[in-house]
Amino acid sequence: MSIQTNEHAAVGYAARSAEAPLARFEFARRALRPDDVMIDITHCGICHSDLHAARNDWGRTQYPIVPGHEIVGVVSALGSEVQGHRIGDQVAVGCMVDSCGDCGHCSTDLEQYCLEGMVGTYNGKDRHDGSTTFGGYSDKIVVRDEFVLRVPEGLGPAEAAPLLCAGITSYSPLRTWKVGPGDRVAVAGLGGLGHVGVKLAAAMGAEVTVLTRSPGKAEDCKRLGAHEVIISSDRDAMRAAANRFDLILDTIPVRHQVSHYLPLLKVDRPLVIVGMIEMMPELHTGHLLGRRILTGSGIGGLRETQEMLDFCAEKGVAPDIEIIQMHEVNEAYDRLENADVRYRFVIDLASLKREASG
Repeated sequence: MSIQTNEHAAVGYAARSAEAPLARFEFARRALRPDDVMIDITHCGICHSDLHAARNDWGRTQYPIVPGHEIVGVVSALGSEVQGHRIGDQVAVGCMVDSCGDCGHCSTDLEQYCLEGMVGTYNGKDRHDGSTTFGGYSDKIVVRDEFVLRVPEGLGPAEAAPLLCAGITSYSPLRTWKVGPGDRVAVAGLGGLGHVGVKLAAAMGAEVTVLTRSPGKAEDCKRLGAHEVIISSDRDAMRAAANRFDLILDTIPVRHQVSHYLPLLKVDRPLVIVGMIEMMPELHTGHLLGRRILTGSGIGGLRETQEMLDFCAEKGVAPDIEIIQMHEVNEAYDRLENADVRYRFVIDLASLKREASG
């Protein structure tokens, strides 16, 4: 067992202002506490939230910011009390790195909804010393052991990375609403979240329909596991789909009329918003009078996230990815903003070492 007592020099990429591109950034990871795990990061996915945070779109970014909450790596050191991990294990870290552990939500495996506030993997506030957390666009990270997940055999590290956000964000509502064989699920939008949602729902045995404004995506939808594609701008097709679905997973990341989709639900079935985190257009409540449910969902708790990783390994579910080098991150952000990726970017963090040696 390797026990570290000093701070650890780290290097990553950070934004120093909302207008600045991400650039090389040297900083220190904390000395290991008794319940800490240090991870040498091999891969980190790029989430749309990273882009929003780096550019302060939500107005709460603390600079400098090192984004990245879809992290996969190898355990390199352990605190003195860690029992559940070993040096050399392939592990993962998602969107949170701590919570109070005692509230009613934490005690029921809902750490993501901690009543004291979960600690984000980046741009969060450490519960012990108040320091700002730095994310996975870096060579290493130190995380409380309970928030370190196991990457099962059958999942490649690059493919596993986007599951830590895109995967669990889609998986959690599907599990919460008990999607299974014979259910009809519609996925609205086919981007980073939506394409994983299609794969997961199909792997659960559901009949999956994609709702999209882009006819050109029909072939891709079928390849991903969808049984049908409905062009959401086709009024006749939408009208014909009324009262059809047991769940609609709304992954659309921009403002849109939710009421356009609500009539497609059966009685007492939900439309779950997972893609949009801003003000939405006004909603006519008449669309809810058929006892349709409008709700939302964040990520999952630790138990559910591990369950999701195991499920994906068992069922062969993996996101479609494009691997980039660390120095290509600003170009990737521009492409992400223009929806020019199918469907998730993943950073090869070995490129940081090559960059330093070059």
